[in-house]
Amino acid sequence: MDIEHLVFGAGPERVGPFSHAVKAGDYLFVTGQMPTLPDDPTTLVGSGIEEQTHQVMRNLADVLREAGSSFSKVAFARVYLVNFGDFDKMNAIYTSYFEEGKLPSRTCIGVTGLAVGASVEVDLVATFD
Repeated sequence: MDIEHLVFGAGPERVGPFSHAVKAGDYLFVTGQMPTLPDDPTTLVGSGIEEQTHQVMRNLADVLREAGSSFSKVAFARVYLVNFGDFDKMNAIYTSYFEEGKLPSRTCIGVTGLAVGASVEVDLVATFD
């Protein structure tokens, strides 16, 4: 199986030493995205879970688009959440990025902290358009 490591100049700047995504066979593994500005991986968009979730999803959309995929091709998502009191608010934003009735399978993991002080992070497994 061929493996292709993807780093995009147009994607959100990376917060660490990793690829934006990796193509392996028919699958695309998208690195967890943070709620940071696309051109500044050290600056959170805000402290509220709604604003942070929107930015994470926008950053994921950028990576998916650059890799030749989209939210309609996402098979699995993993959400990392610092405060489970934010679960319902995060879900309301998260689900708005997918077609109704076509949500990917998902795991939501409670964590004690995330890079750059974020409240939420999401990574994905997708196929290609």
